[in-house]
Amino acid sequence: MSKIIATLIAGLFATAAYAQTADVAKAQVEASKDIAKAEQKEAKADAKADKKANKAIAKADKVHEEQQAKVTVEQAKANEKVAKADPEDKAKAAAKGDKEVAKAVEKAEKKSVKADAKAIKATVDATEDKALAANKTAAVKAKADAEVKEAAAKH
Repeated sequence: MSKIIATLIAGLFATAAYAQTADVAKAQVEASKDIAKAEQKEAKADAKADKKANKAIAKADKVHEEQQAKVTVEQAKANEKVAKADPEDKAKAAAKGDKEVAKAVEKAEKKSVKADAKAIKATVDATEDKALAANKTAAVKAKADAEVKEAAAKH
């Protein structure tokens, strides 16, 4: 009779151990799925943020090129006016041309600085988006780990 009771008790422990491992395994599978989803979302957010920042940087580079072209055109106009001017008016034409070129440079620099500021802001925003996405992923991982531990502790 004691062998039967021992066998029943052993069976009870085996069943409890199996139920525990099944619950823990199920929790681990769910945790893995949740973590994979979170990492996928993080990667997507990172890619989107990088694309946004790169677009702003490219736009700033384009503004720099356009502004440099405008300054070059203004310099060419000034040189042309000096070349066409009478010999006695060349100094006056050169001074006027220098003034116009200086205005063009100032305007170009102002637009370039504003474009750079926008690019920097976009880069900072992208960094913020990446950090927030990484934070969400870390939170999901922590929650998943806690759920696995909870499942293991139930039995």
